[in-house]
Amino acid sequence: MIILKLFFYGTMFLKFVMFALFENDVVGFVTIVQALSIGVSIGYLHIQALAVKKEFQLRGVGTKLLRHTENYAKELGITSIILCSGFKRTDAHAFYEHNGYDKDSYCFDKIINLD
Repeated sequence: MIILKLFFYGTMFLKFVMFALFENDVVGFVTIVQALSIGVSIGYLHIQALAVKKEFQLRGVGTKLLRHTENYAKELGITSIILCSGFKRTDAHAFYEHNGYDKDSYCFDKIINLD
């Protein structure tokens, strides 16, 4: 049986991590930040990371983590969840689309040289 546990952290914005446990071993997690949005006072949830151990993939763990995140958004009155996924992660893209997420934007990043 997979058990999900929710932990809150941070002070300025709502941040949390949810762990999927199997026999007291972490087999998956999702990290979430509540972000600000113009025109939507409560903002949206941003999934920063979602990972499931290889041997637990295709067993519903990732879907459970998404569903619990979605239910938590509903409790907060939040109607939008976004996430970014690298171009080459086609298996992850199929997983998100299978779970009702639309591919509708690009994410951009920039590495900052600290020298």
